[in-house]
Amino acid sequence: MMGMVFKALLLGLLFGFVAKETLAATCPALLDSTQRKLNSTEQVDLCNEYSGKVLLVVNTASQCGYTGQYKQLEQLHNRYKAQGFSVVGFPSNDFNQDRGSEENTAKICYLDYGVTFPMMARSSVKGTQANPVFSEIARQSGVVPKWNFYKYLIGQDGRVVGVFSSSVSPVDDKITEMIEKQL
Repeated sequence: MMGMVFKALLLGLLFGFVAKETLAATCPALLDSTQRKLNSTEQVDLCNEYSGKVLLVVNTASQCGYTGQYKQLEQLHNRYKAQGFSVVGFPSNDFNQDRGSEENTAKICYLDYGVTFPMMARSSVKGTQANPVFSEIARQSGVVPKWNFYKYLIGQDGRVVGVFSSSVSPVDDKITEMIEKQL
């Protein structure tokens, strides 16, 4: 009887280890990190939250000439979210246009522009200090943000499938057509 209990316990441990390794192996490198939500202590496991979804990852700033794109990003998010799409914003002060507190950035996003799509904590999006998401985006696409509101379309497989500069509107046909092809 003790031998059977030992075998069952060993089998359970082995299965748990294999399941964990399989899960880790299926998480795309771009999503293999945990990020803190903007102005919050809540952590988001990007792999659990976004694996298999189409994403538009955007480096944002609250004091930029393109800050008004929050409205269009929100429209885009609402238009496709029921189909497995999400905009994910990453505020950054890499271009000196998101100064001040995270609380102020959150106020601009959530109150001034009515943002409901996920916003992560302020982080660097270029260079050696870039957060893991933007490091992987740069590795895959060869394109680092040259300014705020660079947009990276991520396919369901976690790979970069499109890059759009700041001047391209989030609701531009080029972006919406690519999103629809990915969904």
